[in-house]
Amino acid sequence: MTDPGAATGSRLKAERERRGMSSQKAADELHLDGWIIDALEAEDYPRIGPSVYVKGHLKRYAALLGLPVAEIMDGYESRARTQVPTAQPSNVRLSTRAQPAGVLPWPLIASAAVLALLVLGVFWWKPWHQRESGRPAAETLAANPGATSADGATPSSGAAASGAEPAAAPSAPAGGPSSGATPPAARAASPEQPDATAGAGRARLRLSFSADSWVNVRDAEGRRVFAGQGRANSVKTVAGDAPMRVYLGFASGVQLEINNRAVAIGPQFLAGDVARFEAGADGVLRRDSHDAPPPGVAPPGLTSNARPTG
Repeated sequence: MTDPGAATGSRLKAERERRGMSSQKAADELHLDGWIIDALEAEDYPRIGPSVYVKGHLKRYAALLGLPVAEIMDGYESRARTQVPTAQPSNVRLSTRAQPAGVLPWPLIASAAVLALLVLGVFWWKPWHQRESGRPAAETLAANPGATSADGATPSSGAAASGAEPAAAPSAPAGGPSSGATPPAARAASPEQPDATAGAGRARLRLSFSADSWVNVRDAEGRRVFAGQGRANSVKTVAGDAPMRVYLGFASGVQLEINNRAVAIGPQFLAGDVARFEAGADGVLRRDSHDAPPPGVAPPGLTSNARPTG
């Protein structure tokens, strides 16, 4: 009698082929992507994700094929216990030779000292350079009475000797703009504008459902990519131009991945248990720039704090 925990994937594949069922047909029956069936039969469990999703898919697949669910799960647990970390490659060798106690790394010390001197020199020279370049022209004219100013006028000897400053320029008319005032157009353009291209690019969203949830996804142009109900223990993958507008009717029952990277849905995107956000190609969630969710998103009976009905 064979061990029921041995070759779980082979048992699944053999029973499927015995029934004359293709892997895609099995995936359609379970509302899964075809690659999940291939991963279960190849026992490539890390590709599917967390253990809770693997167990759920195995139970449903075994029930579909009429195999003993308990034996299939025992086989999975047995394989999980026997897996060991990947051994270190044989061509990697760690140096065990200790550094002699009396030998100091003089090249490293010399390099650090030269770098420190360069940094100190820059900090010492820059303030003096700024003060020298910012010295007022009036001080130069006062020290040299015979010098000619930039506008070609020669200051009087009395003003140069006394060090008096030139008379201030007449003030601007009361109704006119002052010389130091910032134009209104410049003030309006000064705040930093948001980057319209943030998160742009091609994005692939993978939605793993642990509970039924209503989903609506639109691409950057507003075109609907997917709209419908995600069933529990199923996975839906959609792709399009980002940022993609996403609306989830039961967010706590959905695990989100963007371009093969898990992304957490923060509380700032939630209203009750309904989530609405924009998913960027860079894996960052942002607030939906539209004021209201897309029309026809939530089915009748779906509220912000209730699970989808039907």
